[in-house]
Amino acid sequence: MRYLVLILALLALPAQARSITDSAGRVVEIPDEIGTVFAAGPPASILVYIMKPEALTGWPRALRAEERPYIAEPFRDLPETGRITGRGGEANLERVLQINPDLIIDFGSVRDTYVDLANRVQEQTGIPYILIDGRFENTPQALRLLGEVLGAPERGEALARDVEGTFARINAILADVPPEARPRVYLARGPEGLETGMKGSINTEIIERAGGRNVADDGGATRGLVQASMEQVIVANPEIIVTWDRNFHASVFDDPLWQGIKAVREGRVYLSPTAPFGWIDRPPSLNRMMGLRWMAGLLYPDRWEDDLRRDTREFYELYYHVDLSDEEMEGLLEWAEGRPPR
Repeated sequence: MRYLVLILALLALPAQARSITDSAGRVVEIPDEIGTVFAAGPPASILVYIMKPEALTGWPRALRAEERPYIAEPFRDLPETGRITGRGGEANLERVLQINPDLIIDFGSVRDTYVDLANRVQEQTGIPYILIDGRFENTPQALRLLGEVLGAPERGEALARDVEGTFARINAILADVPPEARPRVYLARGPEGLETGMKGSINTEIIERAGGRNVADDGGATRGLVQASMEQVIVANPEIIVTWDRNFHASVFDDPLWQGIKAVREGRVYLSPTAPFGWIDRPPSLNRMMGLRWMAGLLYPDRWEDDLRRDTREFYELYYHVDLSDEEMEGLLEWAEGRPPR
């Protein structure tokens, strides 16, 4: 009887906990085993899905019809949870408490604003909340940290090494290409193509990391998204234009305002895939790693020497847990290879 009482007492003990230090330097007590994770925003949901999809409690925004084929089937119908951070504002703590996850994760900025939010939500809900640095160059460290947190260190290490390999390949290409010799690139956002990201913004990070010269450069005086004028684009005369807006891509070759720009004359206007997530940004998470590979191939086709379709298939299998059909591949890459519109 004494042993039975002891066993029951042990079973009643709370789950084992461990301490981890997140990217903001916060020491957070988390359960020894993490079964469920609430993603604070879209970047975090992608990160968690890539690392351990069965832990994700839902998408901040339900998947759209065109995104669903590019997500593994068991996770296409996860509920819409809303978001704690980013556009749309304040945390819906009632929703968080209803889901009652083992852990909340945010992936992105670790500035004081986000630290304060994490501390406040953790205090109000009693659910541990960690911040993971989402800077592009921090990607390998982020993957290793998340792998440790979610009990998947081997996968975290494998993904981190894959990212490091991509970074190293690009570094080797750029080692003997001086900045002034790198291709001039313009990011065209919106149906008119006149919204863009300044050099140094998160929206153009993969362009610059892949070795492109962002023509929207005022020496660092402005960051983030800006509205350009047609005259500014004409003067900049980019050699390559990338966009994720289908309306702009469908009209740019026939628009007389764009006819004199080198990228348009030479047919070097490329449409970034956006399924299941954007390759350029939208949101800025691990999805940008496929965009980085694509961009390196656009900028340095003689040096990158990868087959885009094979590379895409391998990336989607490793990161998104899906085996793309030929039809799905065609839908994804229809304009990414620079073919002029029909």
